[in-house]
Amino acid sequence: MICMIAIINFRIITQEICVIIFNLNNMNKLYALVFGLLLFISCGKDKTNAGEDFSKSSSTETSSETSSDPASYDPKRGEGKFTTVDLGTGLDVAMAAEGEKVAGVKCMSCHKLTDERLVGPGWKGVTERRTPQWIMNFATNPDPMIDKDPELQAQLELCLLRMPNQSITDDDARHVLEYMRQNDGVK
Repeated sequence: MICMIAIINFRIITQEICVIIFNLNNMNKLYALVFGLLLFISCGKDKTNAGEDFSKSSSTETSSETSSDPASYDPKRGEGKFTTVDLGTGLDVAMAAEGEKVAGVKCMSCHKLTDERLVGPGWKGVTERRTPQWIMNFATNPDPMIDKDPELQAQLELCLLRMPNQSITDDDARHVLEYMRQNDGVK
């Protein structure tokens, strides 16, 4: 008789434990759902708050040219300090090798060397579509150019992500340009 009562009590306790575990799993699912919803809402903030974009250049780096209207934008040169870029007579292999190193750290997580889009557009043929000064200005000064260049704005609609300002130096930008030229078959 005592054995029978012990078995019945064991069954009741086991059922109660199963109910508690089932409820905990449902509570965990509920917590995960609420957390995911909050995360989704927080990532969808309105972008009108100027303090939210940390990729913008500091005010000491912006020129009066940056704050000018889009009508003054030169689509062949872009927006920035580079008006001409001396490419030399052929490819500078050492400079291209340095550009490959810089691109590996700052560019290749979003761009491919082919025409295939990753996060950003592929680089194949970019030196044929864009002038050297445009590429240099965009690499060193992407934010104002994205704001003003109609082709970049159309590209932004495809890629859905602004190119962040990678704080590329003028020398690094020149090296990356040479690496792009190498990729496009310049000898």
